[in-house]
Amino acid sequence: MSKHKTKYIFFTGGVVSSLGKGISAASIGRLLKARGYSVTIIKLDPYINVDPGTMSPFQHGEVYVTDDGAETDLDLGHYERFIHTNMTSSNNATTGQIYYTVISKERRGDYLGNTVQVIPHITDEIKRRILLAGEGDHPYDVVLIEVGGTVGDIESLPFLEAIRQFTQEQGHQNVMNVHLTLVPFIRASGEIKTKPTQHSVMKLREIGLQPDMLLCRSEGVLPMEAREKIALFCSVPPEMVFEARDVESIYEVPLLFEENGVGDRVTARLGLETREPDLSGWKKFVRKLKDPSGFVRIAICGKYTNLHDSYKSIIEAFVHAGVENDAKVELKWLDSEQIEKTGAERWLKDVSGLLVPGGFGERGIEGKIIAIQYARENGIPFFGICLGMQCAVIEFARSVCGLAEANSTEFNPDTPDPVIDLMETQVQIEDKGGTMRLGAYRCSLTPKSRAYVAYKKREISERHRHRYEVHNDYLPLFEQNGLVVAGRNPDNKLVEVIELNDHPWFIGVQFHPELKSRVLDAHPLFREFVRAGLTFKLKQQTEL
Repeated sequence: MSKHKTKYIFFTGGVVSSLGKGISAASIGRLLKARGYSVTIIKLDPYINVDPGTMSPFQHGEVYVTDDGAETDLDLGHYERFIHTNMTSSNNATTGQIYYTVISKERRGDYLGNTVQVIPHITDEIKRRILLAGEGDHPYDVVLIEVGGTVGDIESLPFLEAIRQFTQEQGHQNVMNVHLTLVPFIRASGEIKTKPTQHSVMKLREIGLQPDMLLCRSEGVLPMEAREKIALFCSVPPEMVFEARDVESIYEVPLLFEENGVGDRVTARLGLETREPDLSGWKKFVRKLKDPSGFVRIAICGKYTNLHDSYKSIIEAFVHAGVENDAKVELKWLDSEQIEKTGAERWLKDVSGLLVPGGFGERGIEGKIIAIQYARENGIPFFGICLGMQCAVIEFARSVCGLAEANSTEFNPDTPDPVIDLMETQVQIEDKGGTMRLGAYRCSLTPKSRAYVAYKKREISERHRHRYEVHNDYLPLFEQNGLVVAGRNPDNKLVEVIELNDHPWFIGVQFHPELKSRVLDAHPLFREFVRAGLTFKLKQQTEL
């Protein structure tokens, strides 16, 4: 029998949502990894959707895609960026997935003769998934589990009951419960209030869970008096009550936690060997992030720009790329529907780059095409991702190749020139959920192309989420007019990367490079795009 015993840390939240459980879990994961421990993180989501793949970005924000093709919560992006470990489908479980699995077993007859109930069948499935995430040929030292929602939500009760059972079964020495809660500052009275935290912990204890550590979200420093009061009323040692105060950047959170002693307290509580953390690279990153020497303004033209979480990974990829270029990247958010009404010049005349991201549906498409045409004709660095690349192809076909009615069959099924068309493998598919081309696929880059220069290698692998593709029948015409196919899938010859040689920097990709950008390893295309923006800005200043 193996002597290796995986440890588990559960993260719950109270009072209000959006306190930052995902960032807290990822930050503690970073502290453990900095100490040499192998770490993975799971998100347990209470919603009944099987996954967020069919949900509107306005409802859920970004859909994060893993290498194995799972459509998951955007918090998995934070996990990957912070601990630099690739997530899989086993790192995200929803109520919908869990009930779907149990009901499927019931239909097969696995429970024949038994009444299927929340306890034990649903809770057993939750526990099975937690254990599964930590297993493998090389089991993880620590598995961190974030529970979505807040304590007291009806939807979260099966998860919390499963945690209670799991703690009892695995042993208190192997399981830690971290509770994140709000300690508000009431400006009218000038006081910090601890009652919300007390009531949140009281609710947690009613369910049978006692927190081992409290992370208290606050605007500023949490006085010792407040920490001692919280400790007394919540039956938590004062040294296990930590402030999680507001910071300028989420990347400061691991350093704040480490400074306050969170890392050592976690390892001690779990009986792990005390080790000195190596956070030198992280500290250097934060220093450069807070004090850059350069500045560049990049426009993002999309259809979900009213909710920035729809483009969370793109935002963070720009942060990483900015640090590698020693520059602050200011993002200018443009609504593509607004550009349809007013044109592009007034919105793009003060930017040094244009990124058009992915999306679905016809709304706002013509605005994206107008913006791309302006960037192409005025030499503004352009980066198109997924739908952004497809819009660039449509614009090129119309404006350069003379195909005035060129379009995607997604937007106009009767277009005479379907330069973007439904993939052959998608034609017979009717279900919406989990049926796109999802996950990591290979791409062969053309030597000497800008993409090849950025990656510095011929073969790459990137993550996809789409149904439509560039129609290969039009490639001879495109290439004749100056469009370069700089990357293809070696197996099915689908177009993965396009470029324009007679432009300072113009690249479109069918995949989602933002999903592989990391804190200490910016994505090559984002790094080079920001660099091109800085070059364009310098050229503009020189001409003035």
